[in-house]
Formats: sequence, C-alpha cells, structure tokens
Amino acid sequence: MSVEIYSTDTDSGQITVIRKDGPSSHKVVKEIAVGNAPRGAVKFTRDGRGFVSNTSTNTVSELDALTRREVARITVGSGPRGLGIVPGERYLLVSNSGSNTVSVVDLESRTELTQVAVARDPRHMAISKDGRFAYVCIWGSGYISKLDLSGLTTEGRPESIREIARIHIGEDSFPYSLNIDRTGKRAYVACNAIEALPVIDLETDTVIAKVPVKSDGGRAVAFTADNAFALLSLERISQIAVVDTEELTTTRYIPVGPGPRGIAVDESDNTVYCGLFARTVPDDDDQVQFKFSPHSLSVVHLDGVDLSLPAEEGGNVQYDEIKVGFGPCSVSVFDSAQVSYDESKLNEAAARLSDGAPAKM
Repeated sequence: MSVEIYSTDTDSGQITVIRKDGPSSHKVVKEIAVGNAPRGAVKFTRDGRGFVSNTSTNTVSELDALTRREVARITVGSGPRGLGIVPGERYLLVSNSGSNTVSVVDLESRTELTQVAVARDPRHMAISKDGRFAYVCIWGSGYISKLDLSGLTTEGRPESIREIARIHIGEDSFPYSLNIDRTGKRAYVACNAIEALPVIDLETDTVIAKVPVKSDGGRAVAFTADNAFALLSLERISQIAVVDTEELTTTRYIPVGPGPRGIAVDESDNTVYCGLFARTVPDDDDQVQFKFSPHSLSVVHLDGVDLSLPAEEGGNVQYDEIKVGFGPCSVSVFDSAQVSYDESKLNEAAARLSDGAPAKM
C-alpha cells in the first residue's frame, strides 16, 4: 500500500509519519521536526507538498511528503491555526487566531500576500470545491464567516477577498472546525460548547439542522467513504458520534480513548484515525469505555459494521492503536501513489531553510 498517516503532535513540535501496509499494519517511519505547537491536519497539494500551522512561531511549515522532510517555513499572522488550499493550488489560506485575520499565501513564491480582517479568534476552515468561497469558524463570535474568493481564483487579486455572509451558529457555541461533505452541498460544524452538530446548507447559507449529540466538546468532523455518515469527535466524553447524513440523526457512539480531536478516514478501506490529545489515561470513573495509551492514534475499523444501528444490532468496531508524539491534535491521510513532484525545487528550498534563509521557488 502507498497510504501514509500524518499525525500533528502539538506538544512534541513534530509530525509523525506512519506507513500503512495493511488494514492493521502500521509502522512509524519518520518524525519530522517543525515549529513550536503545530496545529491542525497537514494539508496536501496534488504534487506532494504538505502544509501545517506552527501556532507559537507564527509560521506555516511546508513538508515534502515524498522524502518526509521540512523544506520551508512561511511567516504569516499571529497564532496560525486553520489552513485551506485553494483549488488550483496556487494559494493557501491561513486563519490567524491571534491577529483576527486570514493570511493569503502565494505557494509559488512562498510569501504572504495580504491579511484579510475577520472577527475574534478564527479557527479552522473549509473551502468550496469550486474555489469560490472559504468558510472560517469564528470561534470567539459564534458564527461562520463566508469569504468570497472569486477575485483571487479568477484574477489573482488577493486584495479582493471580502466577507459576504455570516452564518450564525449561536452565542457561546464556539465553532471550532467544519468540514464540507463529499457532495459539496453541506457543511458540518464541530462546536466546543453545545451538545449538537450544526449542519449548513451551502446554497442558502442557513443552518438547516442542529443534530443533538450527548455531549459538548466537538472538535472535528469527517465522513465515511460513501458519505452516508458524518463522524464527530467529542473530546469531553472520548467518543465519536455517528450521524446519518440523510436523516440527520445520531445513530450510535464509538468509544475511542482519551481526548479525541482530529479525525480522518482512509477511503480505501473505511478505516478511521483519531488523534488522542489527552496527556493521561482517564480514571475508571470517567466516561470512557476503552483505555488507550496517551499520545496515540486510535484506529477504528468500520468494515462489516452497520453504522445505522446501535452496536448491539449493527456490530462492534475493531480497534488498533499507534503510538505517536506528545499531544496529537490532528491527523490526515496521504496517498503517495497519486503524486508527482519537482525534486529540484524542494531540494533548493530545503537547502535555504538549513542555511536560515527564506525559502523561494
């Protein structure tokens, strides 16, 4: 297999790379040092360039996924967190939680072009498949900011980006991250402070449902390969809520270990990877049904399980565990078989990074 799993290990300041040789066969093959306090999943271009925010150093690290190394650091705003690669892969958007802005980065020159002002404490984001809009979680203000990217994508004008809508989730809801489903028509929002999964119709920019879940502490959303179910990590109770995307109802909960945050699905075999951010194993009286080691990824196998039914009727999932660095907050899946890249440019960038000079294409 050519699939690799990338774990963003915040407390270690590294990205752990795991090679997947089979459904239950995983091996750590590299630990890539990046900046202090990396946050969010590594986002990849089609040619194998990966990007991750370094929250404490106000930079974004660029990784070469083929040689598994850091090749550049790009200075952005204060407290970068969420990233989005704009379709066409010329531009990268970065939400800066400390400066209340979104940086626009030119990926050819590896430079920040401008910062777009948004409201208090932007977190993670998603970009529409056609590249026309970005949706940014405004954690401190309880809404999703919709940014018009059309001038950027069609004319290369970063200064044209502007907010055109605010999709209100609710006061003190603290929307943390969102993900657009595989149809491109709906966005699902993970909120820290409400016991619900808000669902947004992207054609009307309205919240069409707030699916009840049994705890607050939502952190991230992923989708099964067939888009039939949304998976919401609930950090407070150490479980994943499974939501039927047609009925918009919760069908079951999957225990995954202490403090789940980032979540990703390998579409090739419907395996779920979830970063366990908690630093210690919970006590027996905490609401956790399975004990996993801290500083690890939970691997949840969904094959043969009917997620539309509770576990006693639809079958139990199977688990594996992968030890990674300290504080794994996010995870992503990368398929190297689908990538081609320009090695000379990456070698030049890596050499400049080693010399302490700004990396250029």
